[in-house]
Amino acid sequence: MTEPASLDAHELLTTTRAVRRRLDLERAVPRELVEECVQIALQAPSGGNRRAYRFVVVDDPEQRERVAAVYRKAFEIYRAGPTVATKAFEGDAERTAVQERVFDSVEHLARNLHRVPALVIPCMAGRAQDKQTVRAQAGFWGSVFPAVWSFQLAARQRGLGTALTTMHLEFEREVADVLAIPHDEYTQVCLLPLAFTTGGGFRPAQREPAEHFLRWNSWT
Repeated sequence: MTEPASLDAHELLTTTRAVRRRLDLERAVPRELVEECVQIALQAPSGGNRRAYRFVVVDDPEQRERVAAVYRKAFEIYRAGPTVATKAFEGDAERTAVQERVFDSVEHLARNLHRVPALVIPCMAGRAQDKQTVRAQAGFWGSVFPAVWSFQLAARQRGLGTALTTMHLEFEREVADVLAIPHDEYTQVCLLPLAFTTGGGFRPAQREPAEHFLRWNSWT
């Protein structure tokens, strides 16, 4: 196994960022590094200890281009829609400026996704829309996203960058057809572009105080 970077838990958790512009589009990602990250992801908790997920990794250039074409089509819908990042804080000029920079990086990724050395698509057994209760939904997503985050942290320790995106799910079935994913049996949960990063300097992002997000003993 590759010797990981010497990041303690605090640094790893506070400096793992969504990387889009700083992905190295020229340097291949060895498959053994991807396998190491998946092996670590398997340690994450999963409902019923089932690990009912699979990681589909796309590193063939032609397949990447086909997935990226679907992604770009979904991006154009997102760009024109009400949830686009630039509309998140309308009326707040300072935060909107930040969101505009975020959107620029999202657009950069959409335009260059086919050049990213590896695209990782975690898939969860079952169809999400068949889960009819809050408990069932929580169990479904909660059984896969801890592994996804563990994969991202393992990638960070190995000099790799990722960004969790759900853009392509607008056309999930099309990507399933491209990659021969059994659509009726597995739900694609996200897409992780995976590449070595260019430069260092990742640092904690500015966030509101924890008290803004806390409620003690009741909501009020």
